[in-house]
Amino acid sequence: MLRPWLTRLPLRRWLRVLLVASLALAVSLSLGAGLGALPLAVPALRQAQSAPPPSRFAETVLLFAVFLAGCVVVDRLLARGSGRNQRQGLAAQARRLKQLSIGVPEGMVHLEVLRDRHLLEQRLAPLGVALQWRSFAAASSMLEALSNGEIDFCGGGGTASLFSQAADHLFMRVARDKYTNPNQDAILVPNLSAIQGVAELRGRTIAVDQGSSAHFVLIEALRQAQLGLDDVEIVYLPQPDALPRFRRGELDAWAIWMLYAVTETRKAYPGRPIATVRSVFGGDATDQLPTLNYAVPELVRDYPAVLKLLLEEVNEAGAMAAREELDALERLTARVSIDPAALDHLRSLAAQRAVIPLDPDSLHALQHQANILRDLHLIPRRINLFDGTYSLMTRQNWSY
Repeated sequence: MLRPWLTRLPLRRWLRVLLVASLALAVSLSLGAGLGALPLAVPALRQAQSAPPPSRFAETVLLFAVFLAGCVVVDRLLARGSGRNQRQGLAAQARRLKQLSIGVPEGMVHLEVLRDRHLLEQRLAPLGVALQWRSFAAASSMLEALSNGEIDFCGGGGTASLFSQAADHLFMRVARDKYTNPNQDAILVPNLSAIQGVAELRGRTIAVDQGSSAHFVLIEALRQAQLGLDDVEIVYLPQPDALPRFRRGELDAWAIWMLYAVTETRKAYPGRPIATVRSVFGGDATDQLPTLNYAVPELVRDYPAVLKLLLEEVNEAGAMAAREELDALERLTARVSIDPAALDHLRSLAAQRAVIPLDPDSLHALQHQANILRDLHLIPRRINLFDGTYSLMTRQNWSY
């Protein structure tokens, strides 16, 4: 039964075994040399010398095998104890936590699947943790609730965290989505509007939710069209307030965080896009406009095993959503023509992770955003995205 055990060893364990083997060989060689150099003052040793000497190589191999076997046994015992301690650590943290509150922004698929399929309840309810779910229309209000201790965990656009950090809100960035939907934000104009491009927005009234990812998309789209914020009239409105005004024709354009998944409310949104994340950022949308997961500092500091489990389940929910979307699209191919590139893209997403640890590229992109927002006097001070108080950059030992 050795082979199945060996194939289950992760890379870190293999490296540890190789290190132990190297040490064992070194010790064996040293012991072998030491035995050969012992003084022959003892008569028994003189008598042994007169006998045919055993092979020095055989002695070394025997010592090496014995020492290596002992090290492997100790390693297995320590690994078994470590796994037991981790399980006990999760149970102890869950008993202390008792309740976990999660914020879900409208249309964020990972968290909606996690909530609707009760995936997290299946893991935490047996440990005595009760779950509460709260819905939010925007990431900015959700991060404010996180800072106030009203929720413990949430997901949302990275841009909102820049405004929150500049306002000294309490939160931590703990992970990011691996991919950004290239159509998640758009600049809309009324269906009958004569405006065809961003350059034609000069002097026009544009609504946007301040601090949303759509806010930065608008800023970058205007810059690319060689327009500044002074060249347009920006009205800061949350999406529920902007929608009726847009319908009444009181706004010339609306920069909006669209949707990850179509909801009944979003299906009814009027207008047509003149710019999207894809048209503004191209293939760099994922790096330039990351979607993040956030937690209160106490969850990171005092309940790391619970946070780890939570991120595992968010990833599983995202992977499940990608597989289901792929299955639905593949069923459609029997009746309608589907772009093969779109199918290949979905297959790639379904086969990969949905959530990954924070990485320097996404933080550098957000730092670039923060510098622009400060230069435009949209945030009150400069901030550091690599501040460990706000971004969890330590090695995250996720189990998948």
